[in-house]
Formats: sequence, structure tokens, C-alpha cells
Amino acid sequence: MSTIVNIPFDLLQPIFIHLPDRRHLSAAALVNRAFNRAVTPLLYRRLDSRVKRNILHHPSATLLKRPELAQYVWHVTETGAVQNLRQVIPQITEDIVAALRLCTNLTSATWVDDTATPEANFLPILDVLMTLPLRELTIRTQYDPGERVWARLNTIQGIRRLSVWSLEWGPPRVLQGWADLLSSSLTHLELGRCGGVPATILVSVFMKLPLLQELCLKGAPSAAIPAIIACLPNLIALDTEYLGSGNYRTPLTPLPRLQRLTVQTGSVDIDGPQKLWTWMRILLPHHQTLTSFTLNAFAVHGQITIPRPFIMNLTDRHGKSLQNFAVGVAQLTLETVSYMCSTCPHLATLECSVASPDVDSIVKAIEMGHNLRTLTLHVSWIPDGSVDLPAQFENEGKATRFTEEHARTLMLQTRLRSIGIGDQSYTGRWVHRECSAEGTQDTGTEENVVLEIASTAYVPYHQACVGEMSAVKKASDHKHITSGWKETRSISVIGWGMRKCNSCC
Repeated sequence: MSTIVNIPFDLLQPIFIHLPDRRHLSAAALVNRAFNRAVTPLLYRRLDSRVKRNILHHPSATLLKRPELAQYVWHVTETGAVQNLRQVIPQITEDIVAALRLCTNLTSATWVDDTATPEANFLPILDVLMTLPLRELTIRTQYDPGERVWARLNTIQGIRRLSVWSLEWGPPRVLQGWADLLSSSLTHLELGRCGGVPATILVSVFMKLPLLQELCLKGAPSAAIPAIIACLPNLIALDTEYLGSGNYRTPLTPLPRLQRLTVQTGSVDIDGPQKLWTWMRILLPHHQTLTSFTLNAFAVHGQITIPRPFIMNLTDRHGKSLQNFAVGVAQLTLETVSYMCSTCPHLATLECSVASPDVDSIVKAIEMGHNLRTLTLHVSWIPDGSVDLPAQFENEGKATRFTEEHARTLMLQTRLRSIGIGDQSYTGRWVHRECSAEGTQDTGTEENVVLEIASTAYVPYHQACVGEMSAVKKASDHKHITSGWKETRSISVIGWGMRKCNSCC
């Protein structure tokens, strides 16, 4: 009988690489010698440094004691907060530099610094990084790293992924003087602070980066975005902001065939920013290329409503290719949701706000979404008779709260496996049900399957606390902040004689 202990060694690491966190890897390393040999390279592949409660947690001490482990390190994250401990640990900088020199296979590095002295903190680290085969570099600082740091950075070649976020002080850094050296290698770029940079300078920089495939650009003039991406024929993913209309020449070069578009915008008007919808259509001139569309929009008064003509244009051009549509709290009507589900046959993720009289109306709106796997709706429940609705969405005393029973029914009838309605979210998965020996001998039927559903309720805290986060923390996350407590429960739905379907479960 085969057990995990006698699995061939060559297969162990591909299995262990799927363990979710370091605690599980550490536990696996203690099983036996073979497990330890397979897990150790995974444990040291990514190393982070941090200061928690004035206690330093840094891997340099381990690497200096056991230098043979440094060969497994591919990525390191260093932080300027560690350098603040120089008065307590005078040799801390020397130890970090010595440990870094041992990591000869290092290809990726991240520097995070919210102190007021990023230049002095980063220079010793950067001098070592310049001697290593670096391919990915991320710099996230509160203040500009300084001219000496940028003078060294502008000499590095071979970077494939680059992310620069310096939030305050100093001039915006948009790779002037560095783009020439990166033109033959850079494919992924994030520039987090382009405000105030003339569009002509941005265009001149991006003309030197023809290999770019993914671009995150914050603060750039919205009117210049078409001209910028026209310089990037290989671009497939764009993450940018809409900061208002402006004037800039229309590019003569065809725009790239974007597959993923993410736009962030805001407005003091519930009608949304002027010309936003036309601007986004300009960015998507091709047909059946877009697979993911994300809009992070907010209005000071009320909710932004996405015009139906924009949805019709989007689905007409990209309905057959669109798989993910996430517009956060921007509102769609139930009719528009139904239209999207019927015209986008491959739609797998849908997130938006809707107004609905009852749960059945929501179910009716998504019934044509045969490939939906994830549904997230911010619902405003409409009192019965308060507004005129199409006949198929009229409320006749139906339920106005989404429950576990609704989630169970939807998951059994569709491919949905993650459902979020208001403050409730449900995640389902198929698991094998343990059967008694007597039962299997008597029936000889197919193995039973259990649909297990986890329910989570989120109660947000006061949002004012979000504003107290440090700017570096906000820049490093790049995600919507959700705070609150959660309560998780599980229910099981048993399907007798059912088998898991690999294509839809």
C-alpha cells in the first residue's frame, strides 16, 4: 500500500509547494529527513524582515550561522524600520549586508521604508543588490529615496518587473534616464506617483519600453493615457486613474489589445465623472479581447450608476471574451445585470451594486449566467411598491434577505461557489462524504458527495479609522480595506449518489 512517506523524493516538493503558509511547511520539515530536504528550499525561498513590538525578526542571523541555506533564497523584503534599531544593535546593517551577499541566487527584492531617512537606510542594501542577478524590484517609501539612490538605480539593467511608490516629497520618478537601460527587459511596471509630470515626458519615456505587458500608472493625465499606451504594442493589462477630462492629441498608432483594464475614479456627482464612459471606450477599440474589467468608483453624494449604453457597448465589443466584471459599489439595474449574463457567456465573476425588491428578483436576473462562479452584490432592498419595476422583478411578498438556504439552492443549481449579498458571504465546495462499510457493501452505488458551505457575516467598523493608516501601508496594499469582525458557520448538503464534476465543481 502506498503512503505519503514512500512517495518518490522528486514528487515531494511539487506537493509541498501548495501548502498555504510557513507554519505548515515548518511542520512538514519535521516529519522525516526526506521531507526536510524537500521543504527546506521552500521555507527559505522568500524571506521577510520586520520589527514587531520592538523585537527584531530578521533572517540574517540564521543565514550567517548556516550560509548553505542562502542558496535557496529567491526573494527578500527589507524594511527601513530595521535600521532604526542601530542604537540597540549597532552591527545590524553589517549583518544584513553580509547575509544578502550570500544570496547569490536572489532574483527579487522589495524595499519598504516609512522613515524620514530612506536614502541612508537603502544605500547599503542597494549596493549589494546591484551585484546580484536581480530581475524584480519593488520600492515603496514614504519619502523620496534621494538622488544618490536614483543615480545607482539608473545603472541597473535586466529588470523585468519594477514597482516604484514614493508618496511624499521630492520629484515624481518616471524612469527618466533609466528607461533606455530597461527597454530590452522590462515587461511589468508600476509607477505610483506621476502627478505633475507633463504628458510629453511620460510619452517619451514609454516610447523606450516597447516590451511592457502590464502597466499600473497613477496620477498621469487622463487625456494622455491613449497616447501613452499607443507606445506599448504588447500591453495587455492597464491599471490607471481617471482624473478628469483634458486635451491631448489623438494617437495615430493603433492602441494595444487590452485584456485587463482597471480604472479608479471619484466624483462629487452621482452621475459620475464627465466623459469617463467615453474615455474608457476609447481605451478598448478592439473586439473580443477584454477578459477582465474593474472599476473602483465612488461619489461623495449617492452612488455612481453605470449607464446602460456603456454596458451595451462593452458587451457588444467584448461580450464573448469578458470573464470578470467588478465595479464595486457602482450601480447597475437588475435588467442590466440580466442583459450582461445573457450576452457574456463566459462571465465568471460579477460584482456591483443593485436595487432589488426581493431575493427571487436577483436569482431571476442572473439565471442566464451559466458560468458564474463568484457573485458579489451590494444590495439596496426596495420597499414593496415604492418604485415601478419590470414585471419579472415585481415583489409579491417574497424574501428580502439572502440566507444560507438561498445560497445552498443557487450552488446546487448553478456553478456558483462564492456568493456575497450585502453583509453575508457564502463559499461552497464539494467534499467526499465518509460512508460506512456496511453502506457501501449494500448499495454498491457511486460515492456520496457533500456540498459544504461556509457563511461569513461582516460588520464594518467606523470607516474613520481607515484614514489613520500610514501612507506606506496604503501604497503597499493596493486593495480595498475591509475591517470588522466575522462569524463563520458551516452547513452541509448531501447529494446521494453524486460525483464531483471536474468541469464545473
